[in-house]
Amino acid sequence: MFPEHRPRRLRRTETLRRMVRETSVSVSDLIYPIFIKEGRSIKEPISSMPSQFRYSPDMLSDHIKYISSLGIPAVLLFGIPKKKDPVGSQAHRKDGVVQQAIKRIKDINPDLIVITDVCLCEYTDHGHCGILDDKGEVQNDDTLDILSHIALSHAKAGSDMIAPSDMMDGRVGIIRDALDDSSFENIPIMSYTAKYASSFYGPFRDAAGSTPKYGDRKGYQMDPPNIREAILEAGFDIEEGADIIMVKPALPYLDVIRVLADEFEVPLCAYQVSGEYAMIKAAAASGWADEDSCVMETMTSIKRSGADMIITYFAPQVAGLLS
Repeated sequence: MFPEHRPRRLRRTETLRRMVRETSVSVSDLIYPIFIKEGRSIKEPISSMPSQFRYSPDMLSDHIKYISSLGIPAVLLFGIPKKKDPVGSQAHRKDGVVQQAIKRIKDINPDLIVITDVCLCEYTDHGHCGILDDKGEVQNDDTLDILSHIALSHAKAGSDMIAPSDMMDGRVGIIRDALDDSSFENIPIMSYTAKYASSFYGPFRDAAGSTPKYGDRKGYQMDPPNIREAILEAGFDIEEGADIIMVKPALPYLDVIRVLADEFEVPLCAYQVSGEYAMIKAAAASGWADEDSCVMETMTSIKRSGADMIITYFAPQVAGLLS
């Protein structure tokens, strides 16, 4: 017999566990990133990201139909051009690789939300997110005008949401002004607000060919030990016109997600990045962990920390498990 003052733990069946569950993940929470490579008839496997591919715009049809059939509401596009130069000029071409992909996706499923990454790292021959001076230092203000041109070209091509990931100071305000001045007032901005100089980006840089040729990005991405800085960055971005803020990566920064969720009322996104994806895939492939269980546990932890939406390469897998 239990003493009267001692509480009993509820013995739960699976149905009861679901009924009393405090945090739940929904397909509507998911955003799926896709790498778009300039060219034709391309579907290239990404060696560092098992089950992920680079697609040319003309090869998107089956993939987009599959994603749509799962109920995933949004995709996030990253472009890989044929040619790169010091100023990333291919990023804002009217017929650029992302611009082509936007139009192709909208032809396949007009209701799928297309979010476009705005940054220079995939388009510059040096791999940095901004314009460099003669000493190899990123020039913040010189970069802003190019970023606004990229964002505007995406909006004109049919992008539903602009997501600047460069971490240049003032880029949200510049992009908001450019969109508004061209009658795109209703295009929201999802800002990479707390993008940390993380060690978990390696597979992405392999996939996009965006590893810096020299130096690193610590001068403009956030220092991993800092959390108060994330609050300041979020405040600046919201003041400049960000509609959604983001924390990247997700799992090493669950505390940052929680703090920003408590501090601000705007929607909050978390990006489960390529390194997080690759680690789970590698552990599962070695038989050290059950992949489906790990995937759902990480999704739940990100939601529990306060994220309203999750960018993840596991999106199709999660949608399948939820169904």
